[in-house]
Amino acid sequence: MNPSDLFGAFANPTRLRILNLLQAEKEICVCDLCEVLGLLQPKVSRHLAVLRDADLVEVRTDGKWKFYSLAPPKAALHRTLLRCVASCLGEFDELAADRERLAGLEARLRCA
Repeated sequence: MNPSDLFGAFANPTRLRILNLLQAEKEICVCDLCEVLGLLQPKVSRHLAVLRDADLVEVRTDGKWKFYSLAPPKAALHRTLLRCVASCLGEFDELAADRERLAGLEARLRCA
């Protein structure tokens, strides 16, 4: 992974929102991401594909469900950028609201 590809994966508000949510949970189903982000599944899946190609997320399939989690950092830059998401971006209202919506999803609506 070259640095420009890694920075490119971080250079989108929706992908930052996804990374923020994955920092809050061990893994999240695509349908829960769609619910929290207020986006349709194809758009969320496209963003997840970019994050997967950048080795930032991993996917686990369980039947028809796909669960995403943060991938273990493979380089110092990767690790540093994820720490920034965890510590710096939580201060932004939209990202804090996303985490609150995720926490507020009723258990019956969650795939996990």
